[in-house]
Amino acid sequence: MIAQASDVVIDWARFAQARSQLGSNFVRVIGYFREDGVKSVNAIEDGMRALNPVAMVGPADLLKMDAMQIGALSVAELAEDVEFAARDCIEWHQSPEALIENVVQLRVALEGTLEQLDREVSPLVARRA
Repeated sequence: MIAQASDVVIDWARFAQARSQLGSNFVRVIGYFREDGVKSVNAIEDGMRALNPVAMVGPADLLKMDAMQIGALSVAELAEDVEFAARDCIEWHQSPEALIENVVQLRVALEGTLEQLDREVSPLVARRA
């Protein structure tokens, strides 16, 4: 089943903790998450198209760690699934074709997460509240 934007899960307590700890750097970290997240998903998709699980492991691991830092649980869990499955493909000399659904879900989860984060950190949202 393909994920929907409504399936996005963010641990708002972890998000608030990261926001508190990072202070004024938090918005910059969200920007890095956006840039690195898109690059990672693109690299994972490129690896998928090339049927190259080796090319998928690093970006999936980076995305997982970045997502966990800010509480983006859906993205972190999907990235971890892709990472571990790609590692298994490498170990067993298999094609990563079975990962296609997770890779598609990862893009949807990242986009949904970024939408929610934008709403949360936007100065306009703060003014309305």
